Amino acid sequence: MNKSHQEIVETQLDVAELAIGMHVVRLDRPWEETDFLIQGFVIKDQSDIEALRAQCGFVFIEGRVQKTNTVHEGTNRNQKPSGLRRLFKRKSASEPAPQKPSVPRKRVTYINKVDAGTEMATARIRFEDAQETAKAIMSGLRVGRTLDINNARKVVKGCVESVLRNENALMLLTKIKHQDAYTAEHCINVSILCAAFGKHLGLLQGEIETLALCGLLHDVGKTKIPDEILNKPGALTPKEFELMRHHTTHGRTILMGTSHSLNTAVDVAFSHHERMDGSGYPRGLEAHQIPYFAKIVGLVDTYDAITSDRVYDKGRASMQALDIIHKHRGTQFDAELADEFIQLIGIYPPGSIVEMINGEVGIVVESRPEHKLKPCVLLVRESDKSVMTPYRTVDLKVSSEDAAGEIYRIAREVPDGTHNIVLQGFVDQGLIVTRPRAPAEQP
Repeated sequence: MNKSHQEIVETQLDVAELAIGMHVVRLDRPWEETDFLIQGFVIKDQSDIEALRAQCGFVFIEGRVQKTNTVHEGTNRNQKPSGLRRLFKRKSASEPAPQKPSVPRKRVTYINKVDAGTEMATARIRFEDAQETAKAIMSGLRVGRTLDINNARKVVKGCVESVLRNENALMLLTKIKHQDAYTAEHCINVSILCAAFGKHLGLLQGEIETLALCGLLHDVGKTKIPDEILNKPGALTPKEFELMRHHTTHGRTILMGTSHSLNTAVDVAFSHHERMDGSGYPRGLEAHQIPYFAKIVGLVDTYDAITSDRVYDKGRASMQALDIIHKHRGTQFDAELADEFIQLIGIYPPGSIVEMINGEVGIVVESRPEHKLKPCVLLVRESDKSVMTPYRTVDLKVSSEDAAGEIYRIAREVPDGTHNIVLQGFVDQGLIVTRPRAPAEQP
């Protein structure tokens, strides 16, 4: 036996880090879905790198790569804090100091492959499939049917693939709220936002799919809660609240009886209401005892609940939800995860209705991690709030000017429906794109 033989080591590498001379052995997708004729090759010139960047988010290369960047959370320590980070830089003197890093070092840096408008058509199909699946899961479990885990995985995988191409499209769709379908819709929104968060955190694609599946299934235990409690318009009595709390235990039981491969989802369903200071339920776990994915889903679950219309509460603006999360970072929510989630959502997330300084009103169609204060906006109302003809797309990152020569800036976010701007209508008619449409196409 030749003792000098060594096992081949593969290293996952973001396409932005590729260099000439590297031996690419696997891609983040089947070779047949790309333009590459050879399955495995050595990068010989810059054109090979550009081709890989155009078609992949990450690849696997032969050998190990020595990483010199030890910056925590995938951020650059020399980089100036964003406007969003400065906005929330309000630590109180009594805020507990973090004991150790809770957010693993970013392993993948994803690059959006298409713009939000291009992805929207596919995202709508994935979103509608997910809605039907979530409704089927919840209604089926209520009448004793078995959870179709294979279909759930298939739907989640499709949503994750859309998020990896461009998360803005599906994130925009989560802004459309329907009170009468809250529970199923909430599960879809949490799943999509978890996928986007996992992408932001640099998780591997398989991990993102697992996290998104956990988000989809986190509230299945509510199918065992009586409708009169689940849909009660007023405050729950102590006894009713105690019954509601049991949805975590019910969820654990349902998922444990479904598949042995759902261990992570079992943990999340059981623990997503646990809190860092031990005040959560059902077990009152301390921070170090709460599973990592349960911390993520618990955070995302809270955000979507606050921003949704429920039978007992009106949905609040995204910024209000983020402010609540920030105030409770370190006590209810993991402090580092809370910071990262605030960075992901930003001040003006996709789907937000915003009024500009000059009075014009539009819809945020795309937000970029490095320019959270300067998203891409589809303008649909003039300064006097009359319908704009035709609609115009402005990219605030490039300092677009209005008719008076003033630089476009956002003044405030306004609720969906303001000035007769209903997000659902624009999505239904295919108008949420990052290019102008002809007047005949405008509602």
